[in-house]
Amino acid sequence: MSILVNSSTKLICQGITGSSGAFHTKGCLEYGTKVVGGVTPSKGGRKDANGLPVFNTVSEAMSETGANASMIFVPPPFAADSILEAADAGIELICAITEGIPVSDMMRVKETLKQYPNVVLIGPNCPGIITPGKKVSGEGANATFEGGCKIGIMPGYIHTAACDSKSGKSVGIISRSGTLTYEAVWQTSSLGLGQTTCIGIGGDPIKGANFIDLLARFEADDETDGVVMIGEIGGSDETEAGKWIKDNMSKPVVGFIAGITAPKGKRMGHAGAIIGGEDDTAQAKIASLRDSGLMVSDSPAGIGEAMAQALGLVAVAK
Repeated sequence: MSILVNSSTKLICQGITGSSGAFHTKGCLEYGTKVVGGVTPSKGGRKDANGLPVFNTVSEAMSETGANASMIFVPPPFAADSILEAADAGIELICAITEGIPVSDMMRVKETLKQYPNVVLIGPNCPGIITPGKKVSGEGANATFEGGCKIGIMPGYIHTAACDSKSGKSVGIISRSGTLTYEAVWQTSSLGLGQTTCIGIGGDPIKGANFIDLLARFEADDETDGVVMIGEIGGSDETEAGKWIKDNMSKPVVGFIAGITAPKGKRMGHAGAIIGGEDDTAQAKIASLRDSGLMVSDSPAGIGEAMAQALGLVAVAK
């Protein structure tokens, strides 16, 4: 099983005729995702570089294709309106990959999305979401997959489907950092673990789905045996998630917090990664997660080993 996306998900790309939209739409198609079209205002009625139909609006795309998910590669000044257009059209899952959306725009999005309780927003400024497909041939970047769904920019070939897990165990991954999402995937795959679904939630201060939203879904997923949760400095999301995990999760959760050496008051890469007080520091978050009963890796290199240990698979062969 998986959360949010699977082989039946029908995807459109908003911004499909731009260079980034076209490139990553091709990557999703090649992974096996059911990409059914795209949206670029004033360019409806033509085909994109991948041979997919282009529509002027999300409503038109949904009506013609039955799409239920969208990924957004629209430039920052227009991305917020693209998110709201998708929500208003009835898209169930929106992945906003765009980086640099103004905070004021995202505040408007968050407030407006309260009118659409069934809509799940991933991002913005994120790598997206993937439910790995079964490998059918090839190795590495030349491997081919089926039965999965990749929405966004992540390298699909590093993932391992639950059905291909050598250990018989599979985990969910939630991360504020795109790069560390890939690192956790690579490590768990190398240790014989599969992944049910991996989500990069983005590093912006105002975003869609957060740790608790997704932890609850993984807790309810029968095939997910444990969860990797990767956070960073700034905000209180990780601390709140730790308290929720203590009270609500029956599955092991392994944590990692990036930014141990970050100086106070200086933004570190992500717009939301800035220490505003003592509770925002990596050290404070690590202490809080451990107080909540989580196993927390001190190094990004130990995330996979910590997850294997939490699942009782210390001797899993690489």
